[in-house]
Amino acid sequence: MPSYTPPLRDMQFLMHEVFKIEEEFKALPKHAEVDADTINAVLEEAGKFAANVTFPLNISGDEEGCQLDKTTHEVTTPKGYKEAYQQFVEGGWPALSCDPEYGGQGLPFVVNSALYEMLNSANQAWTMYPGLSHGAYEALHAHGAPALKAKYLPKLTSGEWTGTMCLTEPHCGTDLGLLRTKAEPQADGTYKITGNKIFISAGEHDFTDNIVHLVLARLPDAPAGSKGISLFVVPKYLVNADGSLGARNGIYCGGLEHKMGIKSNATAQIVMEDAVGELVGQPHKGLQAMFVMMNAARLGVGNQSLGLTEVAFQNALAYAKDRLQMRSLSGTKAKDKPADPIIVHPDVRRMLLTAKAYAEGGRALSTFCALLIDKELNHPDEKVRSDSADLVALLTPIVKAFLTDNGWIATTQSQQVFGGHGFIKEWGMEQFVRDNRINMIYEGTNGVQALDLLGRKVLGNQGATLKKFGKLVAQLVEEEGVNEKMAEFINPIAMLGDQMTKFTTEIGFKGMQNPDEVGAASVDYLRVAGHLVFGYLFARMAQVSLRAIAAGSTDPFYTAKLQVARFYFAKLFPETATLMRTARAGSKVLMDSDAALA
Repeated sequence: MPSYTPPLRDMQFLMHEVFKIEEEFKALPKHAEVDADTINAVLEEAGKFAANVTFPLNISGDEEGCQLDKTTHEVTTPKGYKEAYQQFVEGGWPALSCDPEYGGQGLPFVVNSALYEMLNSANQAWTMYPGLSHGAYEALHAHGAPALKAKYLPKLTSGEWTGTMCLTEPHCGTDLGLLRTKAEPQADGTYKITGNKIFISAGEHDFTDNIVHLVLARLPDAPAGSKGISLFVVPKYLVNADGSLGARNGIYCGGLEHKMGIKSNATAQIVMEDAVGELVGQPHKGLQAMFVMMNAARLGVGNQSLGLTEVAFQNALAYAKDRLQMRSLSGTKAKDKPADPIIVHPDVRRMLLTAKAYAEGGRALSTFCALLIDKELNHPDEKVRSDSADLVALLTPIVKAFLTDNGWIATTQSQQVFGGHGFIKEWGMEQFVRDNRINMIYEGTNGVQALDLLGRKVLGNQGATLKKFGKLVAQLVEEEGVNEKMAEFINPIAMLGDQMTKFTTEIGFKGMQNPDEVGAASVDYLRVAGHLVFGYLFARMAQVSLRAIAAGSTDPFYTAKLQVARFYFAKLFPETATLMRTARAGSKVLMDSDAALA
């Protein structure tokens, strides 16, 4: 059986030593009173819930899955899931970072992000039920009319109700401009929604009395394409004026998908037949409102793979220390045993360090983005808010795609550490691999994220936002450029930072002549950008660790940080050279291939 220990020390290192969030919060009136002790206490309790309540249900939930009663259209979740959710609600966890006006605790988003990393490590499929709800809360909080907020936000905040987002239809996934679900205006100001949605995570379950679906649909006068999409709230049960539940709405689960992973999350086929809905935001402006939820979900998906990377690494490390196989190439290490533990072998260490580096880099990026969101939402200085929002927009596709690609690498290599046992279910490793695989697909495939990054976030404003991140790199290079002890961490990012300008300009120029050039380069480009971001964050972690050691600390934690950073820059970061070369290979070898793909 696998095990899980919440990485509290690493979270505290990032929050308090690297990003100094207590100082950052003092500039945010909303969070000025939040201190390190409060954060640490919350994270400790969150870790206990993840490790002791949801983690023990992960394997059993995967085996049992969800069951649909086709007569009642009700879904039963695996044994223990509903009870775990009740504990989650009783502990106040859904309300952690929600607005106090609606019953929330008002804690910073960075704390909520750490909570969800631990929940994802413990049980990604279970975590998706409350996770989707938080996204629905964010969309309604940003775009809902006051009456809608009053009706739905208190229940979503408390966790009494859960939420979903209903985008995908059988004939269209990423291209939402093709969707056909109809919304007919009614005399009372509501709408009758008719259509079919698929792949709706947590679309039906037995956790709560009501499920609040956010649905994209078209009004009768809607223009074609994505400019004609509106957003509606369509609850499972209608809500009376006094807040009590009314009649069953015309929305139900018509089937459950049979999946490779996340089997204990109900991925539903949703049918709407004259379901009553209420408009969110303005007509034909639904994508703007839904993007609040979609971007939150993209950051959340990166967090999912981060969680799986961490738990897979922990179990691979424990196994490598215990499993005996062969003798060390450099001489016997365990003289009292018939063979050495496999952790002595260089290639096993390569796999373990790859997973550890991607976990630590991913956690740093997730924490960095969460802090930027707190500043975007709450900083009194408009320029700080604007710069933070720009950086979050730039980093969102990197979080989603780079962290999930890395999660796939890390979970499969952690599985590989187990050898044949990694293929056997009871060790838990094959489930981490299967569960992680969806993260590269949903909320926009990683190829779509790459196009978003290069086409929209970088070339769309002539690299202005990329330059803002480049200034952060340049500041660190200037600060530490003459420090010999930092050279191995600073020189690589200084070089890549300089190369990125020419690299981006070159692709942009080629793309102006042939748009396929952007599509051909985008996936490689995102990975290069991801390494630039990781390199910057690893350099900052190394900087803090070197200073702690210089100040007299003998804590091996800091030595470990430096060793992981050295491995990252020596073994993982150099792939940027290959990626830039393949990106420059152009689109001809891809598009001039009709005979090969006939």
